[in-house]
Amino acid sequence: MRYSMNIKNSFIIAQKDWLEVRQNKSTFLPIMIVPLVFIVFIPLLITLLLPNLAGAVEDFTSDPDMQTFFTAMPAEMKKVLEGLDSTQTMIVTMLGYIFAPMFLIVPLMFSTTIAAESFAGEKERKTLESLLYLPISDQELFLGKVMAAAIPAIVITWICFFLYTIIVNAAPYASFGRLWFPLPMWWLLIFWVSPALVAMSISLTVMISTKVQTFQGAYQTSSSVVLVVVVFFIGQMTGVLFLSPLVALVMGLVFWGIAAIIGSVAVRSFNRQKLLTD
Repeated sequence: MRYSMNIKNSFIIAQKDWLEVRQNKSTFLPIMIVPLVFIVFIPLLITLLLPNLAGAVEDFTSDPDMQTFFTAMPAEMKKVLEGLDSTQTMIVTMLGYIFAPMFLIVPLMFSTTIAAESFAGEKERKTLESLLYLPISDQELFLGKVMAAAIPAIVITWICFFLYTIIVNAAPYASFGRLWFPLPMWWLLIFWVSPALVAMSISLTVMISTKVQTFQGAYQTSSSVVLVVVVFFIGQMTGVLFLSPLVALVMGLVFWGIAAIIGSVAVRSFNRQKLLTD
């Protein structure tokens, strides 16, 4: 039977998944705690604790690896550090540059966790069959699952960015005497790269979730996308690749392209009747 596309049906599916994730504390609590570590604990540690530890700032700025990092840094990034003292340089370098790729773990964690619940979780809870017999199209069902992961992942990322901005400006304000964050690259990272990475990871996770029987199996397989973040983090730490505005722009284009390809394949290959026999 064929059904015409109705976006309301997709929203109903998404709302159902949101409710189930909130009720599953073993899934919900970790994805709420990790962002708090990234946006609260780490910034406060770097801005308030490290500067007060004897020799911490000097050790950071004089470290051979950091000297290599500063030497290889692009001119537009070096310009941001001009006129800063050692403490300010450490804070901007760590929270403004080095930490930037790791912030992408927030949207990835939300999107892959909820998307893995989309079908693998349904199979595990033995509720998939009733869901697949609903009078909605395959496209509406697939879109609803994608929306269930994409909307909260992107919204939470933006909220985390807003809170992170407040903390990294307020905590060291006595030292800077001004607002220094966000840096230009961060706007692209949050509003261009993050949604693209979310779209790519969700399409992949939903496709994987239809093939495995458990939530853990789907989550562990799809979480390999985090390696993308690790690669950029290592690349920036070693001075091989800096996350400049141009690099962020290209990253977003690549991720959007991959997301479009994977999403297209996932939609075309999705068949609810086949899921009942898998």
